Amino acid sequence: MSQQIAEAHEHHIDGEWTAGESEETFESINPATGETLGEFRRATEAEVERAVEAANEATEEWRALSYVDRAEYLWEIYHELRERTDELGEIVTKECGKEISEGRADVVEAYHMVEWAAGNARHPHGDVVPSEIAEKDASMRRKPRGVVGCITPWNFPVAIPFWHMAVTLVEGNTVVWKPAEQTPWCGQIVAEMFEEADIPDGVFNLVQGHGDAGSAIVDSPGVDTVLFTGSAEVGHEIAGAVGGEAGKLAACEMGGKNGIVITDEADMDIAVHSAVMSSFKTTGQRCVSSERLIVHEDRYEEFKDRFVEIAQQVSVGDPLEEDTFMGPLADPDQVEKVQDYNDLAREEGVDVLVDRAELSDEEVPEGHEEGLWMGPFVYETDYDSGMRVTQEEAFGPHVALIPYSGDIEDGIEIHNDTDYGLAGAVVSEDYRQINQFRDHAEVGLAYANLPCIGAEIQLPFGGVKASGNGYPSAREVIEAVTERTAWTLNNSKDIQMAQGLSADIMTNEE
Repeated sequence: MSQQIAEAHEHHIDGEWTAGESEETFESINPATGETLGEFRRATEAEVERAVEAANEATEEWRALSYVDRAEYLWEIYHELRERTDELGEIVTKECGKEISEGRADVVEAYHMVEWAAGNARHPHGDVVPSEIAEKDASMRRKPRGVVGCITPWNFPVAIPFWHMAVTLVEGNTVVWKPAEQTPWCGQIVAEMFEEADIPDGVFNLVQGHGDAGSAIVDSPGVDTVLFTGSAEVGHEIAGAVGGEAGKLAACEMGGKNGIVITDEADMDIAVHSAVMSSFKTTGQRCVSSERLIVHEDRYEEFKDRFVEIAQQVSVGDPLEEDTFMGPLADPDQVEKVQDYNDLAREEGVDVLVDRAELSDEEVPEGHEEGLWMGPFVYETDYDSGMRVTQEEAFGPHVALIPYSGDIEDGIEIHNDTDYGLAGAVVSEDYRQINQFRDHAEVGLAYANLPCIGAEIQLPFGGVKASGNGYPSAREVIEAVTERTAWTLNNSKDIQMAQGLSADIMTNEE
């Protein structure tokens, strides 16, 4: 750990940069080179509580503004994100290892989300509901819940924070945000944008740190809603902890063991292209990445030959180069985890088709010898619901090919046989098969003749089963950060009740 404490980046709490009580720091490391990108103060519970207190104190002033006035602060950030897309995209790539087009897309997705949230400020809010009593007006209104704790992952270090925070702020809540410890530099830049937008003190707060800082946000009695995107293990802990507190909510979008069903009626060009994108984009480190390719036996050999050929050749290299398809894994823990699942696959008796888990010296880019390199690992196995390797999320370029026989229902049965239910796709030229998948696949995000990645911000993003208990993104996040009030107004001098309930007051007469 570096000893240059004075140069470490600080937290942003109540409108000020602050070092906090602890002198402990951590570093951001470029996973492609091993280079130190920056040093950051590590938050303690004390910094989290200061941030939560500041957010609570700012709540009244912030919610008193109109939707449009709150959105004005976001519009400034929108324009800065657009103007700095190339610059910030490169920083995303340096910090989390995504290839450069994905780094830029991360920033584009962020400003798309800000654009949607700020634009929504001028759209109708609430609903007018007909009453069965003609003299009554009924409506539903929303009001902000208060302080929202946002805990975001490293694989989308600019986009997902704005999934969480843009709508949350426009709806009148204040924010305490902890970025992933792997991508604090991105968090630093976002905080600087909020400062430059001159948002009122305490409305936005940043605490940098590790999981203990995230736990302090979850546990704080001053936090009204927790928004989380990350692993299923952590997400279920958060949901369980928050679920036991009256009046507190959590919306958690978690991982998946996502699959693509390739039917006997599939266009094979689309099938192979979709599978490669789904399995290897972001080096398999998306919560929607596909680790199971479920292929009809009539098309299996053709698909396998074509998919394996690409997996053996797909470009792994410097993520800043435009001709790179896969960059490094994000951190050493990721390398260990994926390698453990590759080893488990062998232990469970699969037939390994591609093993580029350890790249040769010739494949490692010059000057990047310290990078966290791992190429595709592809294997085939018959369907067996008892295999761990086809049930548990590896979160890397680790892919199973599974043949199936029979009708589309048989492929969907295999697809659904997992605790997860985040994303999935079907490839078919038969609309009946497509509709069968649409109606029966147990997922929150479904695609047809496409990769099972690439959600657009105006659609809800989240899963079912072990993959989620809410939607901390897009329009659906409004449900988590606002309270709905049903409002009824009587316009008559008399009181009439619904359902025929008598409004007469009976008394005992003498």
